Amino acid sequence: MKKTSTRLADGRELIYYDLRDDTVRDAVDRRPLERTVTTSEVRRDPLLGDSVAIASHRQGRTYHPPADECPLCPSQGERLSEIPDSSYDVVVFENRFPSLAGDSGRCEVVCFTSDHNASFADLTEEQARLVLDAWTDRTSELSHLPSVEQVFCFENRGAEIGVTLGHPHGQIYAYPFTTPRTALMLRSLAAHKEATGGENLFDAVLESELAGERVVLESEHWVAFVPYAAHWPYEVHLYPRRRVPDLLGLEEDARTEFPKVYLELLRRFDRIFGENEPSTPYIAGWHQAPFGQLEEFEGVNRDDFALHLELFTIRRTSGKLKFLAGSESGMNVFINDIRPEAAAQRLREVASS
Repeated sequence: MKKTSTRLADGRELIYYDLRDDTVRDAVDRRPLERTVTTSEVRRDPLLGDSVAIASHRQGRTYHPPADECPLCPSQGERLSEIPDSSYDVVVFENRFPSLAGDSGRCEVVCFTSDHNASFADLTEEQARLVLDAWTDRTSELSHLPSVEQVFCFENRGAEIGVTLGHPHGQIYAYPFTTPRTALMLRSLAAHKEATGGENLFDAVLESELAGERVVLESEHWVAFVPYAAHWPYEVHLYPRRRVPDLLGLEEDARTEFPKVYLELLRRFDRIFGENEPSTPYIAGWHQAPFGQLEEFEGVNRDDFALHLELFTIRRTSGKLKFLAGSESGMNVFINDIRPEAAAQRLREVASS
């Protein structure tokens, strides 16, 4: 992997990740952009104890442009985009309309390929490995920023999810706090460790799932399963067999095997609902240990956390979506229309080839 860092016309950082070490990236952003001004701030809810990002400047972000005006495609001639070069393998750049910025963290865009009509599932294993390396590198770099406590690499796919740009891409959020979902995991982890005299909850969950009926696929270094209390109609958790706290901890064998396993999962997701609906909308995200101090979670350290990827779709059956209505949105109590065992069985049936 070759990494080349440059700056866009408004001062934002852009980084090329290339498969070839001899690739030269010297294209200049020729757009007449003024320096980006954001209004992002983080406010803490005194009753719930969680944090909300207020980012009113995002109302003006690009919304469903035609394909020939996509800002994530390479620049061609006088059609100038966010990527100055005429081609790329993987690109990461600071979001022009970030939810988090400055002392409130940082938001980045990850373009998986220059092919506008592709998806992550269409990537080769070599391309998917490059994305993994980019995620890992950005996790490392962002973890050193003084305002960052946790790094979340994720992909939203599909208009049903709310994606406003059709080009295959994901995002990286670098939060200035430990996210509520991770905090819940850490509290459960601490409670279980104390109650069992030191047993790791993540290890116990993985061992239990391996012995059960919800495993979707497994390999030498990875295990994918539908969790016992899945929140979403089709939800898969992907764990490395050896527990590590973040992407930086993955050993080379696991990194090498990841593309094959993950691409298989994504391709199975695209087959869940049959040939009439081949592009399943989904959210996929890496859950990593916070880089900040964990004093409030007594007895737990970073190495107790287990890196894992969570992948789920909001489609519950052909032509129907799972909406978060009263119970889910109002009380955070999910109601799943599909038994996790049935979802796992369906995902085992729909092999990608």
